[in-house]
Amino acid sequence: MATITVIDLEAQIAALTRRLAELEAKSAPAPPATVPQVALATVPQAAPPPVVEGITEEEVLAISAAVAAFLGVRAHIRQIRLVSGNAWAQQGRVSIQASHMLG
Repeated sequence: MATITVIDLEAQIAALTRRLAELEAKSAPAPPATVPQVALATVPQAAPPPVVEGITEEEVLAISAAVAAFLGVRAHIRQIRLVSGNAWAQQGRVSIQASHMLG
C-alpha cells in the first residue's frame, strides 16, 4: 500500500486548483463592452452576515489521513460539517455511570 504524505496531498490540491481555474476561465462569459452607471438610492444596507470561519486545509488533510488510516484505503471526502449536540457528552456520562455500578 502506498503511503500518501501531506506533500502529495498538497500537490494534488494545487493541480486541481490550477485545473479548476482553467475550466472557469474557459466557461466565463465575456464581460459587457460598457457597464451602465446606475444611481443608487439611499437604501439602508442590511448588516453583513456573520463571518463563519471555515475548516483549514491542515484540518482537511488530518481528517483525510484519519479516514484513510481507519478504512485502509484512500477515500473521497465529499462533505465535512460540524455536528453540534450533546449526544457525545451524554454517551460519556453513561459510560462513566456504568463503570461505577456495583455488581
